Amino acid sequence: MTVVILAGIVLSYIPPVAYSDLSDKNSVTLKNGVWETNVGKQVQIEADVTNGQDRTQPFAYIVQVQNQDGVVVSLSWLTGTLDAGQSLSPAQSWIPTSSGVYTAQIFVWAGIDNPDALSPPLAMKITVT
Repeated sequence: MTVVILAGIVLSYIPPVAYSDLSDKNSVTLKNGVWETNVGKQVQIEADVTNGQDRTQPFAYIVQVQNQDGVVVSLSWLTGTLDAGQSLSPAQSWIPTSSGVYTAQIFVWAGIDNPDALSPPLAMKITVT
């Protein structure tokens, strides 16, 4: 696993996690680096975030899902604060309504109204059948 540190926030790479619900993480599968699921299945898009600083850090965890044409079909976020050394595995849900190949992008910013990136973005492919 590769970890990138920028401005004290650690965002885990390879792979962020996708699963259909908290009780069944096996209903979304990973094949050849691409997540696979079905239309109408709720998908949770999760990554690990750690505050490696010696101070509290506010953050916004943002998930954007684009279709194969680059059109944003879902945009969601959560905000919070991580104490020094604290870790969190936030997740945002998405329910695909049509089949296709999608890209989920994960951003961690200083705030929803402050687009200072705390870590480089992550991206993952999701094939929906």
